[in-house]
Amino acid sequence: MEEVELYVPGRLCLFGEHSDWAGGYRRIDASIPVGYCLVVGTNQGIYARVKRHPSQLIIKSTLPDGKTLGPKIIKMEAAELLKVAQEGGFYSYTAGVAYYVLCHYNVEGLEIDSYKMDLPIRKGLSSSAANNVLVARAFNQLYELKLTQRGEMEVAYQGEILTPSRCGRMDQACAYGNTAVFLTFDGERMDVEEITVEKPLHMVVADLKAGKNTKKILADLNACFPNSGGKIGEDVRYYLGPVNKDILFRAKEALNSANGEQVGRLMEEAQRFFDLFIAPACPQELLSPKLHFVLSSPELADYKYGGKGVGSQGDGTVQFVAKSKAAQKKMIQLLEEMELEAYPLDIDVKQKSK
Repeated sequence: MEEVELYVPGRLCLFGEHSDWAGGYRRIDASIPVGYCLVVGTNQGIYARVKRHPSQLIIKSTLPDGKTLGPKIIKMEAAELLKVAQEGGFYSYTAGVAYYVLCHYNVEGLEIDSYKMDLPIRKGLSSSAANNVLVARAFNQLYELKLTQRGEMEVAYQGEILTPSRCGRMDQACAYGNTAVFLTFDGERMDVEEITVEKPLHMVVADLKAGKNTKKILADLNACFPNSGGKIGEDVRYYLGPVNKDILFRAKEALNSANGEQVGRLMEEAQRFFDLFIAPACPQELLSPKLHFVLSSPELADYKYGGKGVGSQGDGTVQFVAKSKAAQKKMIQLLEEMELEAYPLDIDVKQKSK
């Protein structure tokens, strides 16, 4: 039986965190502004070998630390897949995507061996979305579903929301690989525009080795929509509306021209406004002392143009725009001396996908 090799990277949100689900509220209240974000695939991801199976979903995974999970065997039946998806846990994401595909396409089963993962888990780099896109792509290629990258994103998203996770739509942009993409969220509609850069940009992403409660962050910020939360709620909606739009369109232009200095300055501006307008809605998680300590570290000042938090923010992950490839390497060394786990991320010159 044919075996296919697949690779899907993680996803780094450069700008516009929380704008995907916030823009989704336009489906019930058109006065809420459209959401915008800029994302790019990471240099790290999930590697897998996949093949068809006549009746089962078989999942085997190797984690970043080398630990192997599985094989987990699930009958390729709607009730069984949905049960695993709704229970939560490691296998719920794969089961959710498989359930959605089974209900909408003429497919049988799938055998997945994710034999290598160098993408950090639960660090704001969308490891679950990378997995979901990989599963959607496996079905797409093995069963010739003729899905576009945008179609794979949609299948991955529909699978994820069957689980206890309540992610937004931006995460599945890892389907576009290392290409930067500008996303627009208007209710249920999402538009995707690929961004080509004029020259490579070099970034650093680092695990802060602290902790954050993403579910609480999302719950507290969602409590400000569609029109609640008093002054704090107004500030959250103001940031995720006009402030976010202004920063995102300037960041899109800076990224397109590969102006690393401007991208870095805009990251610092976005972080200042996030701290002012968003953090008070969830101070226990978003005061982020370790994030701000690392962002303001004098040891890094000579090597970076700027930086900000990642994902839902909090003390999870930090990102920086490095001044050069050599500066990127030096920053990784300095961050590791701070006992953080740092990774390179390069946004390369690429042609747009067809």
